[in-house]
Amino acid sequence: MSSRVKPSTCKTETVLLKKQGGGPLRIALAFPNTYYVAMSNLGYQTVFRLLAENADISCERVFLPEAKDLAELQRTGKPLCSFESDAALDTFHIIAFSLSFENDYLNILTMLSLGRVPLLKASRDRRRPLVMAGGVATFLNPEPLADFFDLFMLGEAEEVLPEFCDAAVRQFLTSRSCRDLAAYRDIGGMYIPSGYALAYGDDGCMASLEPLPGYPAQITCRQVSEVDRFPAASCFLSPNTEFGDMGLIEVSRGCARRCRFCAVGNVYHPYRPRSQKALLPAIDKLLTVQKKVGLMGAAVSDYPNLADLIRTLMNKEALVSVSSLRADALTDEMVSLLQQCGHKTFTIAPEAGTEGLRRAIGKRLTDSQIEAAVRVLARCRVTVIKLYFMIGLPTETDEDIAAIVELVRHIKHIYYKEAHADKWLNHIQLSISPFVPKPWTPFQWSSFEDVTGLKHKLKLITSGLRTERKVMVSCDLPKWGYIQALLSRGDRRVGRILLKAHELSGDWGRAFRTSDINPDFYIYRERAHDELFPWDFIRHRVTKAHLWREYLKAFDEEQN
Repeated sequence: MSSRVKPSTCKTETVLLKKQGGGPLRIALAFPNTYYVAMSNLGYQTVFRLLAENADISCERVFLPEAKDLAELQRTGKPLCSFESDAALDTFHIIAFSLSFENDYLNILTMLSLGRVPLLKASRDRRRPLVMAGGVATFLNPEPLADFFDLFMLGEAEEVLPEFCDAAVRQFLTSRSCRDLAAYRDIGGMYIPSGYALAYGDDGCMASLEPLPGYPAQITCRQVSEVDRFPAASCFLSPNTEFGDMGLIEVSRGCARRCRFCAVGNVYHPYRPRSQKALLPAIDKLLTVQKKVGLMGAAVSDYPNLADLIRTLMNKEALVSVSSLRADALTDEMVSLLQQCGHKTFTIAPEAGTEGLRRAIGKRLTDSQIEAAVRVLARCRVTVIKLYFMIGLPTETDEDIAAIVELVRHIKHIYYKEAHADKWLNHIQLSISPFVPKPWTPFQWSSFEDVTGLKHKLKLITSGLRTERKVMVSCDLPKWGYIQALLSRGDRRVGRILLKAHELSGDWGRAFRTSDINPDFYIYRERAHDELFPWDFIRHRVTKAHLWREYLKAFDEEQN
């Protein structure tokens, strides 16, 4: 981030760290998006805390500059620098990226280029920083990024990062460099792409990914077994974030619901809630500087005795927010407690318009449960209701799309009927996203729906609700879903398209037209049962055989 914008942000940032290490090994913790997005990400802050508390390490943050500052760096040729000390990116010994979203991948190349770091790992000599990455996107499928990163850390940072840091410090103190990759290959969870030989078949699919001598055939994605040992809470508070008025704390990891479209329930399996005893000290620390606390997790409503935890925090004069609540967990008591904390917006995520399609995708939420949740919201005079749907789901028909329109109308009708008036409801916010098949889900064999078909379905929904008062519709563009599908399930060759898009200043359309790789091969193709996937070398607790059985169930009305 350029020094021109840094001071105004620093003035409003509160640091919740007792002290930070000042060791000889210098690590730049990079997030491939702006300060606003990065500092809204609790995972990124958790990794920073782990690095900052290591006495042998000096850790600083690096972000994608805001648009006007990015243009200024590109115009002047000045290097991308760290947030804390304005040190040029290429002066660090290690650059560690935290990756959560595939659509941020292009920003990685932008940041490396601005930081004067060679984009391709093959072009870096021992004087250059080691470039690594971790985060959920990497332990779904790191292969599209394999030519740009020296290594990937597959697994939860609390489990893997300390071992990596020990090895990096030892190597640095001996040789003043961290680039001897052999020093890391025996650490569980470390994936070093240069240690593997790839081959492709005549059909264009991967034929093999073979380890070179000394490298394991599979990489186990490591997990923390006792989450109470590692509280995950904000270590920075800033109003310049999505959650600027609150401190964040993770109450659980994983999800017990195991919806077939969602990777979280599989790659973070099993569901692991933290005890209140473990949460309260970290919450008490947050409350010394911030009275609003956000409870984070993939399935917060499944947290044991959630209402009791909220009451405990309210007794400490805290205002409580939650990241998500399932419709079948909404009760008058829960909604009332959150309203006392200032909650005005509540979310229901049917994902699909019909019960049959919901069963197929593993979203076991019935129409009657949705109606019951709406009645609770109406009785509590909730003013804004958010609804989340996906389009382009496997087995979906135009009838399922029409059912979305009818369900939204029905929800509004139920609300008015229960509230005995329409004045309480400000609006219903409908959010629609194209379904993207993800690795490590049963739908990893599915294709992404044609962009033209997705546009047709969006038009059916928007035109069907155009005359509905107090209903607002927002849609993710299908073209971004197309790109996400490419980067989610591509193999190492997809990195060539990514590099082309970078060279063309983000013009994806031109990159697709001029690349020697056909993106449709990865996006619109159904996978065969026995196809070797680029991510099959990763070992999660869920097996490919289990995912295939779940995939078949999605198409079996009696089993789904």
